[in-house]
Amino acid sequence: MNAILLVKTSSLGDVIHNLPVASDIRAAIPASRIDWVVEESFASVLRLHPAVSGVLPVAIRRWRTTLLTRATRREMGRFLRELRAQTYDAVIDTQGLLKSALIARSARGPRYGLDWKSAREPLALFYDRTFSVSWALHAVERNRALVAGALGYPVPNGVDYGIRAPAGIFPWLAAEPYIVLLHATSQQRKLWSDASWAELGRVQAARGRRCVLPWHSSGERARSERLSQQIPGAIVPPELALGDVTRLIAGAAAVAGVDTGITHLAAALGVPTVGIYRATDPAATGLYAGARALNVGTVDSAPSVHAVSAGLERLLGN
Repeated sequence: MNAILLVKTSSLGDVIHNLPVASDIRAAIPASRIDWVVEESFASVLRLHPAVSGVLPVAIRRWRTTLLTRATRREMGRFLRELRAQTYDAVIDTQGLLKSALIARSARGPRYGLDWKSAREPLALFYDRTFSVSWALHAVERNRALVAGALGYPVPNGVDYGIRAPAGIFPWLAAEPYIVLLHATSQQRKLWSDASWAELGRVQAARGRRCVLPWHSSGERARSERLSQQIPGAIVPPELALGDVTRLIAGAAAVAGVDTGITHLAAALGVPTVGIYRATDPAATGLYAGARALNVGTVDSAPSVHAVSAGLERLLGN
């Protein structure tokens, strides 16, 4: 199989969990061409992977709010024409949602996906062939198992996200060791308390690491500024695009973050990363990057500051 289309559009964490698939395909089928349909806001991450030849940005999130406008219909038409310009040897939907199944169905080529019991939505009729994948596996391994079954190779040993990024140079950040604290998430139930972040920041500052508190929305900015007043030397950067966040993380000594896509991106980049869990099960969707990543906490059990700080020191020691 030479031309392969992957459909995994969002969210950022799900896209990160699918990156090892591209590495697996390139290792098993070196001559393959891999294209990938992804939400436009995450396209920059895929362009960091040398095995991904073509990125097909889609704008489902934006189109939903302007579906009846002429401009949106033109954009959708252009996307479909680009999608159907290539005939693929395999079209593989690893997302298992109606939106991804419809995209896969619109592409040219045999379509593969999860069977009735393995997907979050009953979509087997959209595919030419389906596969059973255990829910007991981590999300990364579920993706890898599906694609390996579709393309007929054994899942390789080890996990390779395949992405690298240069450290960024920012006028607001001095050339000194720093740690990125990712306190923000769109889901309130995943947040760690302000008091815990402030205490963790003070511990890190005492160890000579400047704390950087990136943000995306006005509410997140207010929280970053509030925390910075309690952490000696902390920096609240200007709003950063995803590419700049990636370069900021790439240059960090370490990252601590709640269950959000940027935290998974840090782990995928190989930066020592502690994931803070208090509402979701890390066994299913936690950080999955070997000795450079560590999950602390679990459903209804937020980790202590000591546990997060000790995790950072353990990873930095490695």
